[in-house]
Amino acid sequence: MLALVAIVATYLVLTATVFGPADTHGAKVTRITVHSKATDRDLDVGVVEPAGSTENPTRRPLLVFLHGKSGTVDTYLEDEAFYAALATLGKRAPVVAFPEDDGDSYWHDRETGDWGSYVVDEVIPQVARRFDLDPRRVAIGGISMGGFGAYNLALQHPGRFCAVGGHSPALWLRGEDTAPGAFDDAEDFEHNDVLGTIRTDPGAFGPVPIWNDAGDEDPFLISDVELDETLEAAGADLTAHTWPGQHEHGYWDQHWNAYLRFYTAALGSCV
Repeated sequence: MLALVAIVATYLVLTATVFGPADTHGAKVTRITVHSKATDRDLDVGVVEPAGSTENPTRRPLLVFLHGKSGTVDTYLEDEAFYAALATLGKRAPVVAFPEDDGDSYWHDRETGDWGSYVVDEVIPQVARRFDLDPRRVAIGGISMGGFGAYNLALQHPGRFCAVGGHSPALWLRGEDTAPGAFDDAEDFEHNDVLGTIRTDPGAFGPVPIWNDAGDEDPFLISDVELDETLEAAGADLTAHTWPGQHEHGYWDQHWNAYLRFYTAALGSCV
């Protein structure tokens, strides 16, 4: 009986802490459903309004943040490091939207659905309208698969975003090196080849501020460094970092403060 009581007590503690809801530091979290024509399905979007959003007399900007492969809408909604970093920004903090996909979309238009169109033409307008945000001040970023998606969308929609960021972005030097399922075929890769586009036109991002970082043990480091070097040679507005770490949540959690400061500064100066 005592052993059973101890087990139950331990479970209750874990439920309230480890398995309990994340400390949002005062931010309000709302889930909305997008009835997506682009992907022919209903998809959740998590929207985080920082503490004090209702006290801001101006319409807030929006950061759209794309998760990595096999991620879900909850990947960052349950990340306390994200909320802690957002809270440090005070009233300057943007509203952050975390869209859902099928876990393997690579955030581009393809056979499984028009995932890029879903983000640009459905998620952004609907979130901006529902939460009374400034539709002209939108930044896009993401981790791993999401970093690739953010870059690809910024290249395909020049002038649409105030900033773009890739955090350990999944980039490949050649089509034959890509991860299984990342693209439908060689033609799909060629149409969405971020590095190939930048090699051909190093100024393709235009004047938009760009962020790129990766860990020094990241499997995508070679490709990410090539992106850095190509953009730097072209005089792009690039902030680049290679920090100690691997391709894992522990690495990204260490840098949420830097990520969110970058997007907030870019959105604050965007007109």
